[in-house]
Amino acid sequence: MSSGSSDGVAVVLVAAGSGTRLGADLPKAFVRLAGRPLLRWALDQAFGVSADNELQRVVVVAPATHVRQAQALLTDKEREFVRVVAGGAERSDSVAAGLAALADCDAVHVLIHDTARCLAPAELFDRVLAALRGGDEAVVPGLAVTDTIKLVDKAALVTGTPPRASLRAIQTPQGFTRGAITRAHAHGAQATDDAALVEALGLPVRVVPGAASAFKITEPDDLDRAERLVRTDARKGAR
Repeated sequence: MSSGSSDGVAVVLVAAGSGTRLGADLPKAFVRLAGRPLLRWALDQAFGVSADNELQRVVVVAPATHVRQAQALLTDKEREFVRVVAGGAERSDSVAAGLAALADCDAVHVLIHDTARCLAPAELFDRVLAALRGGDEAVVPGLAVTDTIKLVDKAALVTGTPPRASLRAIQTPQGFTRGAITRAHAHGAQATDDAALVEALGLPVRVVPGAASAFKITEPDDLDRAERLVRTDARKGAR
């Protein structure tokens, strides 16, 4: 990990979700996948960012009730550059808290990642960063949509059918220049997607290819899917 480059990277891991839809009796970040909390999986994936990208700091935004539990997941070495802060009532509040924890960090690129997408591969982080280093101010990974999508009104009547070729299912990590994401969150607006706040500034957002493994763990079936994927990868690694 780098601590002095003026062109480094910071990662904000949003881990303040309740876990209600998972049917868990604890915050989602602490639900176990193959014996390890989702947050620990997400940390390990973030640490896999290539050395060329000079990871300077990781900020974990945890539920206010579980800050100590998040800190307990860190090794002594990780505590030197990982900070754990309490999240807010809404996702945008939590991201803003994570960005505030970068005040004394000079990283110019920020990746914002949902812990619920804890199996996003390290190469996905690098892909987003490569586009940022290529000159984009905002970059998100996305997958082509295979289902037909309908727009509906409040009465559930169809108002349009957008062409699938123009649609992407957006994932995280989402990457931004420090200036762009700071400006986007400056007004306290709420959104489930940080790129939407940047779009509101009138800045272009680049979409790069996503990864199938970066799906979001929200429902019990998603956790089962993640368990199967981890078991399959483990068997491949044992060969």
